[in-house]
Amino acid sequence: MSERHLGATARHIEVLDAIAGGADPLAAAQYVYLGRQPILDRDGALHAYELLFRAGAHNYAEVTDDAQATAQVVARAIGGIGVAAVLGQHRGFVNIDRALLFNDIVHVMPPERFVLEILETVKFDAPLARRVSELRRAGFQVALDDVSELSDELIAALPHADIVKIDFLQTERALLPKLASIVRGHGKTLIAEKVETREDFALARELGFDLFQGYFFARPQVLTAPRNRSPRPGLLRLLALLSRDAGIVELEAELKLNPSVVVQLLRLVNSSAFGLGRNIASLREAIIAAGTRQIARWAQLLLYAYSGDLPWRADPLVQLAGTRSRFMELAAARLRPNDDEFSDAAFMTGIFSLVHVVMGSTPDAVLEKLSLALPIREAVVSRRGALGMLLRLAEAAGEGADAASIAAASDAPAGFAAFTPEVLAELNLAAAAWFGAHSAEAAA
Repeated sequence: MSERHLGATARHIEVLDAIAGGADPLAAAQYVYLGRQPILDRDGALHAYELLFRAGAHNYAEVTDDAQATAQVVARAIGGIGVAAVLGQHRGFVNIDRALLFNDIVHVMPPERFVLEILETVKFDAPLARRVSELRRAGFQVALDDVSELSDELIAALPHADIVKIDFLQTERALLPKLASIVRGHGKTLIAEKVETREDFALARELGFDLFQGYFFARPQVLTAPRNRSPRPGLLRLLALLSRDAGIVELEAELKLNPSVVVQLLRLVNSSAFGLGRNIASLREAIIAAGTRQIARWAQLLLYAYSGDLPWRADPLVQLAGTRSRFMELAAARLRPNDDEFSDAAFMTGIFSLVHVVMGSTPDAVLEKLSLALPIREAVVSRRGALGMLLRLAEAAGEGADAASIAAASDAPAGFAAFTPEVLAELNLAAAAWFGAHSAEAAA
């Protein structure tokens, strides 16, 4: 990946220089940050941006988890700042690892605005080739990142890519002509990345590169915007409405009491992710366009994100809420494959099983004030019904206890015997992977 960043004309968005090193940590916590680096065409005109993870105003990445970093970049570009402010009319290249390629967070990005830039660490095998083909059929362009040599793996990957980025810092100059010629011969768009000097730019043009990226063209910048905060009681009421399939009128009334959620919802819908082809400003239209499942995801993540003083991904309550809810949703889908309502109810049960911790109360006291769907309430308060059994499984699995024996017990509802230790382990891993990919959405 190549390091570069962005400026913006949108109101309330401030561009910070790379030397902004002595920022107040408390003040910095009130903002979200995003980097971008311009990608130029042969005439020097702006063609696209690569979007880059930034934890603060300092202009370097500090990436410890590729999936987390990408999730934050996507969430901040779409929900935190807005696609129009970040990209204008151009596309955004987003670094993406193997786990994230197979995760549904990919589909939060509108394919006509985002290019999937596959990291050089990703092994290109048959399952990945099939997945990339699916994503290209869905409208995504795919770029291969940091290519520096002609290898069998590159040749195998070329049919599945649209763009190839060749690293000018890592590639031996003697190999560049042949490498560029072969890639161009496969009909791929060539990007010269990490171009640092005028000589490198001249060489890349001579070799027929289409696009260019590097410090020779622009210095790093960081984009920052105020972090949205949402009051927990309002989010809790919103989730309760969603859990009982409340109508649009009720949802609209509650959302009007949560302006920051409305802002993110409108940004999400106006990002073109929903194929509307037009911007909307009506809250009612936004609810219809996004759908209740997407609204529930955002509200849940926001609820737990602001439950304490710890950073999102370091907060154990956030981790527990995220993985438990997803575990229950996946388990419900395994139990009743064609019942989306049951899966949604399982996810919401996971959410509400921990809200008493957020609110500093008891489950009974918290849920008594909400018009919560009865099966969810009974599952949380007394562990009754199929949802209650799924919650017991999720709790046991999260604590490393013997969840399989609970599933195989005589009082377990029909179908639970299918939750063998192997299946439960698979669900646990999938839930953890989902949390890792999505956990940053609330931080944006």
